[in-house]
Amino acid sequence: MAEKILKAKKREITTKGAINQLRKSGFVPGIYYSKGKDQITFSVEEVALNKLVFTSESSIVQLSFDGEEQLGCIIKDVQFDPVTDRVVHFDVQGVTLGQVLQMELPISLVGSSAGVKDGGILQELTHKLDVECLPRDIPQHIEIDISRLKIGDSIHVRDLSFENIKILNNEDTVIVSIVHPKIEVDDSSDESKGQTEE
Repeated sequence: MAEKILKAKKREITTKGAINQLRKSGFVPGIYYSKGKDQITFSVEEVALNKLVFTSESSIVQLSFDGEEQLGCIIKDVQFDPVTDRVVHFDVQGVTLGQVLQMELPISLVGSSAGVKDGGILQELTHKLDVECLPRDIPQHIEIDISRLKIGDSIHVRDLSFENIKILNNEDTVIVSIVHPKIEVDDSSDESKGQTEE
């Protein structure tokens, strides 16, 4: 998995007004937490954070504080403004070598479905999966080959198997399916029938 450096500044827990002013200045407040360590409150530039949040790939983030050692972590929770969709707060979890992590990974569909070529419609019902693995085994995304899917076929969580990665979602969860194209119903005959009866 790729690593990204994110420059951060430590901050004290402050008032709501001060945090709002921080956001107006183009920064986003965050919290670092790790097992056996004290929480660290910090802020990062919104522009830099957006590159890590609005992407289809996951990365290990190295929080870089001025004059201090970098802290490896993964983004665990992101809060968005309901109106503007801007990031208003986020949490990161420290990564420790040998410690199993639980995280959410995006799904990437690869290949051209045989069913789609035959006129079927592809429905991607699940876009992310909850997984458990060691930091060294974290992929940027979960890759699923759909080239063999025919009309009427589906891929469930139970159909997936990846080395060193455990999927935590219910095994009956549907990831993607190829469905028959919808048949448009012609209602004109019914309408004309109603007009005749009038």
